[in-house]
Amino acid sequence: MVGIVIVSHSKQLALGVQELAAQMVQGKVAIAVAAGIEDADNPLGTDALKIYEAIASVFSDDGVLVLMDLGSAVMNAEMAVEFLPEAHQQKVYLCEAPLVEGAIAAAVAAAIGKNIEQVMAEARGALKAKATQLGVNNLTLDSSSNTQAPMSAAYPSKEIRLTVSNRLGLHARPAAQFVATAAKFQSRIYVQNLTRNTAVVRGDSINQVTTLGVRQGHELLITASGVDADAALAALQTLFANNFGENDTAVVSPPITQMEATHGELSGIAASPGVAIAPVIHYQPALVTVTEYHVNDPEAEWQRLQSAIHTAQQEIQIIFSQASLQIGDTEAAIFDAHLLFLEDPVLLETVQQRIMEHHLNAEAAWQAVVDEVATSYSTLEDAYLRERVEDVVDVGQRVLRLLAGNTATSLHLEEPAIVVASDLTPSDTAALDPSKVIGICTVSGSATSHSAIIARTLGIPAVLGVNPEVLRLEDGTLMALDGESGKAWVEPEADILGALEAKREAWQTAKREALAKAHQPAITRDGKQINILANIGSIADVQAAVAGGAEGVGLLRTEFLYLNRNTAPTEEEQLAVYQAIAQVLDNRPLIIRTLDVGGDKPLPYLRFSVPEANPFLGWRGIRFCLDHPELFKTQLRAILRASAEHNIKIMFPMIASVTEVRTAKASLREVQAELRQAGIPFDENIEVGVMIEVPAAVVIADHLAVEVNFFSIGTNDLSQYVMAGDRNNPRVAHLADALHPAVLRMIQQTVQAAHTAGIWVGLCGELAADPTAAGILLGLGLDELSVNPQAIGMIKQAIAKLTVAQAEAIVATALQLDSANDVRALVQ
Repeated sequence: MVGIVIVSHSKQLALGVQELAAQMVQGKVAIAVAAGIEDADNPLGTDALKIYEAIASVFSDDGVLVLMDLGSAVMNAEMAVEFLPEAHQQKVYLCEAPLVEGAIAAAVAAAIGKNIEQVMAEARGALKAKATQLGVNNLTLDSSSNTQAPMSAAYPSKEIRLTVSNRLGLHARPAAQFVATAAKFQSRIYVQNLTRNTAVVRGDSINQVTTLGVRQGHELLITASGVDADAALAALQTLFANNFGENDTAVVSPPITQMEATHGELSGIAASPGVAIAPVIHYQPALVTVTEYHVNDPEAEWQRLQSAIHTAQQEIQIIFSQASLQIGDTEAAIFDAHLLFLEDPVLLETVQQRIMEHHLNAEAAWQAVVDEVATSYSTLEDAYLRERVEDVVDVGQRVLRLLAGNTATSLHLEEPAIVVASDLTPSDTAALDPSKVIGICTVSGSATSHSAIIARTLGIPAVLGVNPEVLRLEDGTLMALDGESGKAWVEPEADILGALEAKREAWQTAKREALAKAHQPAITRDGKQINILANIGSIADVQAAVAGGAEGVGLLRTEFLYLNRNTAPTEEEQLAVYQAIAQVLDNRPLIIRTLDVGGDKPLPYLRFSVPEANPFLGWRGIRFCLDHPELFKTQLRAILRASAEHNIKIMFPMIASVTEVRTAKASLREVQAELRQAGIPFDENIEVGVMIEVPAAVVIADHLAVEVNFFSIGTNDLSQYVMAGDRNNPRVAHLADALHPAVLRMIQQTVQAAHTAGIWVGLCGELAADPTAAGILLGLGLDELSVNPQAIGMIKQAIAKLTVAQAEAIVATALQLDSANDVRALVQ
C-alpha cells in the first residue's frame, strides 16, 4: 500500500492533517509527519533528516507520496530523497498538491489499493470539489464564475427545481430511471443537489447522478438545454411525481452489532431472517489482478475493451432475465443499474481517453476508472449510497474477467450448506440455489446491500459482517445462524442447537400458515375464479412455484436447457427435465413454450451468419425453430413423450402469421406420426397454443383462434412492439409500458377474439405480477394469469378484494385515458 509523508513548517498543522486523514481511512494507511524544528523560540521550519526518517518509516515497494507546504519544505524534501538508496529513490514522489485536501484525497485513494500514480492524481485533483462548491471555475477567483451547467448558444437553458420524496432517495434503481429518462432526449441535462450544494453533474451519467448523495427531502436543480428541453424536464418531473415507481414502505436496517467471537459465537449484522443449520462451504471467486503496460495500438486496445463490455452486457442481461423469474422484476432491476454502468458516457469517455492518450492497456485503464468511481461512492456521506460500491466492483470485475479470458466462478453444491465468504456480489447472490444454499455468512456486507436484498427475496437466512476468523473454518464444519438476531455459532452446543431448531420450526410453521392462504383459489367477491399459474425456468423454480400456491405452470421457458453448454440438449435430456417438472406439478397443467432464441439471446453452438441490427425484429422464436427443423422436432418429441402421463400443453412463441402456426403444427403432426409408428405413447389430444406478443397476431387473432386451443399474451414483448420501444434500451424503455391504453386495447381485442372462438386466454408478462393491475386484467376478461412464484399470494389477495363489475368499470375508464401514467394513477 502507498505510504504518505506530510512535510510542513508547522508541527501542529502537520499533526492535525495527519489526524484528519487517518480518521478518513480508519488508520489503514501509513502516514508519517516531518514538521517543525527543535527550536523552542522559533519552532517553524523543516529538517531534511526528519523528512528522510519519515519516508523510511512508511516506505513500501508500492511507493511513497510526499506532500509539502512551501519554501524550504520542498528543498529539504528533495535533499531527503537523495539520502535514500537509489532503488528507493525511484519510488518516492514529491507532489505539488495542496497539503490538507491532498493528504485526505491521497489517503482515501491509498486505502482502497490504488497505485502511486492514481494516488498522486487524486491528491492533485483534490481542490476541484471545493472549487466547484464555491463556484470557482478553473481554480480562479473570478466572482462571475458559478456552478451553472453549460448552455447552448442556439437554445436557452430551462430549469426546474424538484424535491425527492421517495424514502431512500436516488439510490441505484431510481438513479438508473433518472439517467434512462434523461438520456432519451437530445438536450443536454445537468443536475445539482441544492440541499448539499454539490457540483453540477451530467444527467446521463449513472455514476455522477448517484454520487450526488440525494436523499429524501433533498431539492435538486435540473437544467436542460436543447431542442426538446421542455419535454425532457416534463418527463423528469413526471418521474419525480410518480415517486420513481416506489412505495413508501420503510426500509429498516437492523442495528449493527459489534463483531465478536467468543465460545463459538459470532455476532454480525442481521441481513435476512430465518434459521439455518448445516455444514459450511467456502466460496471465494478469484479476483483479476491487473498489470499495467504500454500498448502500441491504442485503437485495437479500445476495441478489445468494447468487445469485453458488450459480452458483459449480454451476461448481465441473462442474469437479469433469470433474476426476474426468480426474485421478481422489482429486485431484478438492480441489474438494470449494472447495465447502465456499462453505458455511462462519462465513464466510457474517460477510459477511452486513458487508452488513447496514455497508450494504457485496456485492463489498467478500465481498473483505474472503476477505482475512481468506487472511491466517489465510498466517500459519500450516506451509508446506503456508499454500499453501491459493491455494484461497481461487481461490474468492474466482470469486464476484467472477460478481458483476461477467465471463466466465471460458480458454486455447485451436492448437499445443503451454509456459504461462508469474504463477501458476495449481487451477481453471486442472484445465482444461488435456495434449495442448496440454506444460509449465508460473510465478513463484509450490510442489511441494505443489494446482495442482502436478493438474499431476503430468495428467503435465504443471512448474517453479514462477522469476524474474519470465520474464513479459517474448514469446509464441513457445522454452523448454525439466526438471520433475525444476526448471530452465528460454530459447532454449537446441544442447548443452543435445540433452541435454534425450535425457532427454525416456529419460523417454518409461520411460513406454512402464510403460504396456506396462497394455496387458496383466486376468487372475486362475486364468485369468479381466475387461475393463477407460475412462470418458471428450471426444476428448482417449479418446486418454489408449487410451494407458493401455483395452480400449474403457465410458462416454462425452455431456454435454460440450451444455455451454458456447447451442444444442444438431446431428446432424452429434455424428456428427463420435462418429466421431472411435471412430476412435481402432480397433474397440474404444464405449458411448455418451445425454444425462443434468436439474435437477442443467441446460443454459442448455433451460429448466426450475419449480426442483426435489430434482433427483436429478426430471426427469433418460431422463425428460428422452423428454419432448424431437426432441433425443433427433437424438442417436440421430448414434449410429446412427456405428455403420455402428464397434463402438458405446447405453446409456440413469436407467432406473426397463420402460416407459421400451420407449419409448426405440421411439424408436430410429423413427430406424432413417427411416435405412433414406433409405438411410443403420448397424449393424442395435447392442447396447442400460441404466444400473442406481436401486433400482427392481435390483428388476426380471430384467424389464429381457429387453429389453436388457447392464447397466452406476452405483454413484455407486446408492449415494446406496440409502442416501438426497446425495453432493453434505457433511452426508450419507458415507452414499453404494458399499462398504456394502446397495449390494453390490444389485450382486450385478443380476449374478445379468443372467447368468440371458444378458447381460453391467459397472460404471462410482467403485468400479471403487478397487484395494482389485477383489476385491469380481471376487467379485460382474462381467464388465467401466470406470474413469478413470489407474486402468487399477492395476486390472489388482490383479486379476492374485487368484483367483476368493479373491474369492468376500471377498464372502461382506463381505455379512454391518454397514457400509462394516467392508468397507473387510476388503479392506484
